[in-house]
Amino acid sequence: MNLLHALRPECIAAGVAAPDKPAALAQAVALAKRSPILDKVSEAEILEGLRQREELGSTGFGRGIAIPHCRLESVSDFVVGVLTVPDGVEFDAADGERVNVVVFIVAPARESKDHIRLLSAISQTLLAPGAIDAMLAARAPEALRESFLRLMPGDADSEDKGRQRSLFHVVVQEEGLFDDALQVFTAAESASVTVLEGRNAGVYLAKIPLFSAFWGDAPHTFCRILLAVVDKELTNETIRRLEGLAPGRDDALLITVIDTLYASGGLGA
Repeated sequence: MNLLHALRPECIAAGVAAPDKPAALAQAVALAKRSPILDKVSEAEILEGLRQREELGSTGFGRGIAIPHCRLESVSDFVVGVLTVPDGVEFDAADGERVNVVVFIVAPARESKDHIRLLSAISQTLLAPGAIDAMLAARAPEALRESFLRLMPGDADSEDKGRQRSLFHVVVQEEGLFDDALQVFTAAESASVTVLEGRNAGVYLAKIPLFSAFWGDAPHTFCRILLAVVDKELTNETIRRLEGLAPGRDDALLITVIDTLYASGGLGA
């Protein structure tokens, strides 16, 4: 399941008015029910699923964006929809700002891996420069859908076209970049990724008497390594997205890419 296939054209609305968060969630539920996939699922069940997820923490993650979502046993396939709220709505967002774009997911309970991929792909789409302004400018559902599709990651409609892969090693040395770097890979339809904990070489050099005077008082710096396998045709797009996280910051990310002669299996999430 990828974002292009999960986005339901009948579940899109532009220029919605929502006085508060419960009203915005109700609007999302009404849109979701337009999909034939949810014919046998009640509005009350969907709304309760969204509310329970919000109780764990707001899905308004900042920058005018919210991605309410739920997993239900009675749902057979993914339903993704979009609504824009030009005047904004209070959503208990992480940054305290009003939300202007709501993208919702109603998902099968057992498809957690695809659910994570969709969440990552949506966040990558909405965080693209100018994304919110472009979507708010759309006055009709068709225009909003086209705007959203243009912003999607380049692999949104890709299928597994063979075993030609690239192996990425990304050393993240700034904690604030880690979540965004991880989502570059989790948003890719065919990528697999795992995380390794790392340490700066200075931690070990400090234990060698010859170098202890140089590194003995150095603080331990953040270091995590993303090991990922990506379809070769997506390599350049993945590099572009990673480099865009910290332009000109050689001390923040170290990115290396290796062509693989053979790849089989995948990395666990």
